[in-house]
Amino acid sequence: MLGAVDGDAELVERLRKGDQDAFAALVDRYHSRLTRFARSFTARPELAEDIAQETWLGLLRGIDRFEGRASLRTWLFQICANRARTLTAREGRLVPVDPTDPEAPTVDPARFSQDGAWTSPPVPWDSTADDAELVARVRAAIARLPEAQQQVVTLRDVEGLAAAEVCRILELTEGNQRVLLHRGRSRVRAILEQQLREQDQLERSEQGQEVPKP
Repeated sequence: MLGAVDGDAELVERLRKGDQDAFAALVDRYHSRLTRFARSFTARPELAEDIAQETWLGLLRGIDRFEGRASLRTWLFQICANRARTLTAREGRLVPVDPTDPEAPTVDPARFSQDGAWTSPPVPWDSTADDAELVARVRAAIARLPEAQQQVVTLRDVEGLAAAEVCRILELTEGNQRVLLHRGRSRVRAILEQQLREQDQLERSEQGQEVPKP
């Protein structure tokens, strides 16, 4: 069995030699992450699974041509994005351009008074929930984003890829990538704030405390 210390580069070399355990280790390491990324292209779980499976076929077909100029992780997500575009196009469903106006405010103007003060201040969500609950909430919030924002946020904040890598994978300009990331992060925080505000109101109500007006 493979140990946890095996790195991607070692696994790639073993895979080139026909080591099936190396392939199994890569699938174990990346399959759920590829499927999650594929879900940002389609709402159909079965199609996202097909995209992930096609990604592995692409890896096997191209492993001998992989030169290591990018990381294996980046290459896998590049294959996944290409397969997603192909399969969604076959179904007559192309990923739409993000409809968000890049000049629109990232925080609802109604949350400010005329003098610029908060009427509804942000909820300090990072100190309200435990780690496991917060991770689950963040992932659910990301899944609610428009597709283009979801793809960028997933690659940047979940997978930890650099901006240049994300631009290459998603075929975006640096400016578009930056706008999508900023607006996606803002939407995620807004979703989390709303959930935690509702939770706080419910707890206050159950304890007989006065619930602040929104």
